[in-house]
Amino acid sequence: MVRAGEIPPVVPPAAERMAGRRAGVADLRGPGFLTEADLSGLKAALAREAQALGFDCIGITEPGAIEGAGKHFLEFIASGGHGDMDWLAAQPERRVDPRGLWSDVRSVIMLAVNYGPDRDPLAILQERTRAAISVYAQGDDYHDLIKKRLKTLARWLVATASCEVKVFVDTAAVMEKPLAQAARLGWQGKHTNLVSREFGSWLFLGAIYTTLELPRDDSEIDHCGSCRACLDICPTAAFPAPYKLDARRCISYLTIENKGPIPHEFRKAIGNRIYGCDDCLAACPWNKFAQEGREAKLAAREALRAPDLSELARLDDAAFRELFTKSPVKRIGRDRFLRNVLIAIGNSGDAALAEEAQRLLVDASPLVRGAAVWALGQLVSREAFAAMHASAIVGEHDDSVREEWRAAS
Repeated sequence: MVRAGEIPPVVPPAAERMAGRRAGVADLRGPGFLTEADLSGLKAALAREAQALGFDCIGITEPGAIEGAGKHFLEFIASGGHGDMDWLAAQPERRVDPRGLWSDVRSVIMLAVNYGPDRDPLAILQERTRAAISVYAQGDDYHDLIKKRLKTLARWLVATASCEVKVFVDTAAVMEKPLAQAARLGWQGKHTNLVSREFGSWLFLGAIYTTLELPRDDSEIDHCGSCRACLDICPTAAFPAPYKLDARRCISYLTIENKGPIPHEFRKAIGNRIYGCDDCLAACPWNKFAQEGREAKLAAREALRAPDLSELARLDDAAFRELFTKSPVKRIGRDRFLRNVLIAIGNSGDAALAEEAQRLLVDASPLVRGAAVWALGQLVSREAFAAMHASAIVGEHDDSVREEWRAAS
């Protein structure tokens, strides 16, 4: 793998020849005409182009490199650990081997962009009246930025070597993390996320599949050792064993992927996390080598660093969309977002926030009303809660909300 800062400054003559038509020399483009020297030169040139586009590291692996990961993935699906993410279980053969998605792929180019935070993500968890948003979601949506760069790099590769390509950014049946380990970008830690010796926990991944047989990088080895920091910090015990995740217990799943009420058993543990969770990532000791991300569009917006829960609770749909323009938070919608905010309000310990929850007892969304009931049950006296119950239950016709009142009474 070639990392940022390690790219050879000179492109070998063979790679220069591959620019044939523009250079006015013999056209050697096309997989059938490329020598080993050509491909080696192309790999170096590709790495230089990637760095120029803002990628922080790049590596190349073969499609058949993740057989072991495919086996673990199928076990994960069989256990039900994916929860309601049915798209993960659909046509698993397309996910466990890149050739299941595209039979012509010969090389997988893995790329990463560092989004390291400029402050400790765990510090906000102590400010209970403010919201904790996962680091990756405090800036612009990485999908758009990285996909644009991948397409630019892929076009360069096609123009240079007349190959076929496909690009992916967390939106198709691609096992990015095992492929990234096979390409030497990092290794999958005990929390199942990628860890890098240079960038710690903070890498966005993208992939380019190509018909070229490019030189491979050696796989990265596991450097976790006996450390359990990521496992022990998890508030909801989402790791039944090292390297195994039960998404149904994960706060990121519960606050983002989960469409219904958050199960009661996890509500207190969620604390003030309203979108995702960084605990297992931030706890990793390898973050001592992490670097602050250099991409301005991925940097945290001031409005999303530690927003006030009371202000978030007042967002209507238009205000929600405006606040989270270009943010990944926008995709869960206002109702699920307010569900999360109300759980955080209930965990705040601040009785002054009860007013926000009470106002949302008449919200149009049953999901929001139900979460408001729970929040009030945590913040007000039994007498005050009983009075609210008596007033609200008369006009409440949604069974899930009525169940919240019953459970909290």
